[in-house]
Amino acid sequence: MQKEKSIDHALRATWQAVAKIYNEQAAKHDSTMAVAMALLYIDAEKGTASTALGPSMGMEATSLSRILKSMEERGLIYREKNPEDGRGVFIKLTAFGIEKREVSKESVYKFNQKIRDKLDPVKIDHFFEVTDLINELICEKSIFKD
Repeated sequence: MQKEKSIDHALRATWQAVAKIYNEQAAKHDSTMAVAMALLYIDAEKGTASTALGPSMGMEATSLSRILKSMEERGLIYREKNPEDGRGVFIKLTAFGIEKREVSKESVYKFNQKIRDKLDPVKIDHFFEVTDLINELICEKSIFKD
């Protein structure tokens, strides 16, 4: 199969291009795409349980741990014990974190709007149908079943 006709190649190449442009944008604000995305996944008002953050971002705990440590050192987040479960921790945004979250939000909005301006809404709907199906098949682990 030619790589140009391979669905996984198209997904991978596109994601690499998206990650590159987001990292370039984040670098302008002395950040990374991973930090910017974490800021967006943390509930700005209530915070987010640390155990829920990794799965919602599609990240492994060890990678997320490093990102959160860096975010805490930069004053973007703080940790607060879960009052209902002393073992749990909520990740909360500082005022600086909320400010940087808005910058991330604006970048994501611009990216999405630029693409939506160039595509017919039906094509966007089809794109989401395809990605939803791919994710569904992967979750069912039926991609490689005979």
